[in-house]
Amino acid sequence: MYCFVRPASLLLTCGALLPSLGFADNAVEEVIVSASRTERPLSTIPNTVTVINAAELQQQLSIQDDLSTVLGNLIPGFSPSRQKMTNAGETLRGRKPLYMIDGVPQSNPLRDGGREGNTIDPVMVERVEVLHGANAIHGLGAAGGVINLITKKPAAKLEQSVRFSTGFQTEDVGESADFGMSYSLSNRVDNADVIASISLRDMGVAYDGKGQLVGADNTQGDTMDSQSVNGFVKTGYDWDDQRIELMVNRYEIENKNNWVSVAGNAAAGIPSSAVKGEIVGEGASNKVTAISLNYTNDDFFGQKLRIQGFRQDFAATYGAEAVPLATFQDPAYGPDLIDQSQNNSEKNGIKLTLVKNDIANLPVNLVYGVDLLQDKTWQELIQTGRAWVPPSEYENVAPYLQAEFTGIDKLTLTSGVRYEKSKLTVNDFTTLVSYKGGQFVEGGSPDFTETLYNYGGTYQITSAWRVFANYAEAFSMPDVGRVLRGIDEPNQSVESFLDLKPVLTESADFGVEFKTGDISAQLSYYTSDSNFGERLQLNADGIYTVQREKTAIDGLEFSASWAVTDVDLFGLRYAEATGRYDSNKDGRVDADLGGTNISPDRVNLSWDRTWSSRIDTRLQANYLFDREVRNSSGVVTNRFNGYTTLDLSANIAAFDGNISLAVQNLTDEYYFTYYSQSSPNNIRNFTGVGRSINLGYQRKF
Repeated sequence: MYCFVRPASLLLTCGALLPSLGFADNAVEEVIVSASRTERPLSTIPNTVTVINAAELQQQLSIQDDLSTVLGNLIPGFSPSRQKMTNAGETLRGRKPLYMIDGVPQSNPLRDGGREGNTIDPVMVERVEVLHGANAIHGLGAAGGVINLITKKPAAKLEQSVRFSTGFQTEDVGESADFGMSYSLSNRVDNADVIASISLRDMGVAYDGKGQLVGADNTQGDTMDSQSVNGFVKTGYDWDDQRIELMVNRYEIENKNNWVSVAGNAAAGIPSSAVKGEIVGEGASNKVTAISLNYTNDDFFGQKLRIQGFRQDFAATYGAEAVPLATFQDPAYGPDLIDQSQNNSEKNGIKLTLVKNDIANLPVNLVYGVDLLQDKTWQELIQTGRAWVPPSEYENVAPYLQAEFTGIDKLTLTSGVRYEKSKLTVNDFTTLVSYKGGQFVEGGSPDFTETLYNYGGTYQITSAWRVFANYAEAFSMPDVGRVLRGIDEPNQSVESFLDLKPVLTESADFGVEFKTGDISAQLSYYTSDSNFGERLQLNADGIYTVQREKTAIDGLEFSASWAVTDVDLFGLRYAEATGRYDSNKDGRVDADLGGTNISPDRVNLSWDRTWSSRIDTRLQANYLFDREVRNSSGVVTNRFNGYTTLDLSANIAAFDGNISLAVQNLTDEYYFTYYSQSSPNNIRNFTGVGRSINLGYQRKF
């Protein structure tokens, strides 16, 4: 245990000792991932990849249905969950990741409202593939990596599945009770297959480790006191070497507006809370539709062809605070206006991918194609019909070529290039009155081009040892909506506004991996730099603005699992990161990134045990280290006090199905969340959820 909670140097020592543990050099099952545009063995991908399989996902969902919590439990480099509908400030390796559902982008980089973590019920997901670090594999928005949610596939025969779940806290069983239900039907007839499912969820309120009601986030969005529904259909038809497949997912979650937020006092350590009451306007909500139509041909003139057309309609409504926000005030509507905003995005795109192996009978494989994307995003104040963010139309064309060389035994080399050509169109608009009386901004259609490169290699030293290295670049627009709506100086033009320049992120990843039949471990070091990046800054009114500055991040990630016996498996995951930014525009990073931009150092420990053919359990611990944030003068501007939580879950085969029983925050730890401590704000000074009991039953028939 000593090396688990020491600095990275001790983790390096632990990694070096792995071969001396004496485990047999048994064969390890190869994992195939598709998040890199084409299905490839994990051992040939030269960067850090995490695959959360179906069993791991179901185990975590028995504890908590929040996807951000699941990611944090299994990927320490991912920020701790805010435990709310919003996931603003949650990052991967200190930068925003690109969320996808079966390759369909869910993130909204043109106006990042922090809601992409709630676009599908996790029970519809079969596995999660996470590519760590900046890349351009799927285009816009992957500065921190890619989180691809792979949905469930149709079964080979008629199969039905039901799942019921409930959860509660002993402080008030009635108010805290959660209820969930899902049903799916799957079948294959001749060459056609289909899977259809629906899930419903009703969430209660939450209590912290002292039995106090956790504060409600009426504006940004809260999963407490909410209802959600998810409808999902995937159907396909196979002939010869070809397949066509349609996927449709519709997800809605809305707060019921039964609880009004009550401000705490961050300076005095008093948490925010909530009381029953009525809230003006609509409840905070997400309404998302994702559609994809895929065509694959495994023998298209000696190549593999995949064409994906997709559309995503996204509407995120933000609730209204009981206290009027200064940003929304306008004399034309009276002195105490309460309004609420809605973020909208409509995306259409096509991804064309061709794969040609063994070019001219040489050990060279090519992946090439082109991506087309059209994204229209706007943000309005729905109670008064005002535009907060004008419609922004983004068009992008990106041809790419990726080559893989396998001509040297045990060595795989990759290299690729991607050309981004994009245009942003915004018409003339006027900002809200609160921005120094309202500023007229001349519209325009600035265009941008960027050529992105990546290089990598992986070498299988022995059957157990593998090393890899990778350099990649990512292309992303800044949060255009935040930039445009925050203009408070006259005579500005969209055509020449510097803060609209794209963000180019350069990422390097170096790793070593050890795998046998009993133990697997991976240690990686990464860097992530941007000469003109973006940093979120919280203002006094609770509204975020974007700062364009040079940023530099580096860190370590370590993971290991050890099958100590035939029935016991121990796991360790560790991540540490350091982030800095240029506070005075002199070209040098000199101040620490805060918690809304980078995650804390963290270690996750787990013990899985199979007690019998019918019962297995998991005990997991999450420990977040203390962190101090210093400015360019070395003065501490923020302190985060770390905390430890324990979760216990059990899976029991019974009643022709599986029963899950779980206790989240087993020791009833009292703590303020990482976000609340990192962004002190009286109305959002949230404590974490205390001990919660969850029970579920799932059956297939």
